[in-house]
Amino acid sequence: MNREQIAEGLETAFSQRGFAEPSVPELKIASGVSLRTLYRHFPSKEAMVIGALDHRHARYLALLSQSLSAPGAEAVCVLFDRLGRWMADNAPHGCMSMSAFAAFPGNVHITDSVMRHKREVRELMGSASGRPDLAAELFLLHEGASSAWPTQGDAAIHAAQRAARRLLGDV
Repeated sequence: MNREQIAEGLETAFSQRGFAEPSVPELKIASGVSLRTLYRHFPSKEAMVIGALDHRHARYLALLSQSLSAPGAEAVCVLFDRLGRWMADNAPHGCMSMSAFAAFPGNVHITDSVMRHKREVRELMGSASGRPDLAAELFLLHEGASSAWPTQGDAAIHAAQRAARRLLGDV
């Protein structure tokens, strides 16, 4: 198995069980490798968390970015549709990055990974809208929808889409 395949197993384990519960031996099983191989690629539990976060980040940005239409409100609404699909398929308990941020307060490396993820999502929102000056506002709608999704489901996505259309003057 290569590093990406191991990171995929780590991502699944952390997504399903959180960060406190799975022990390193359980993470070894979830990754499908020996303990020696796991530690060769990820020498600490912190490195395992960062590997899982980075793997998830790449998958999420790839999903959001694929075949976007011309910048504008429609492209932003597509991003929110994809967020809803992501939440349903990959994050029924909420944003894994924010869960890691909360589980490891003060951990500089995990904070850096989470901040990079959030910054790149914010930049994508600005780019997709054609309004980089509104990237922060659109990002807040994204974050609000992802935070509300576990209890509100698609209603959170639809509310974010309506708010984005208003913000972008497309109502």
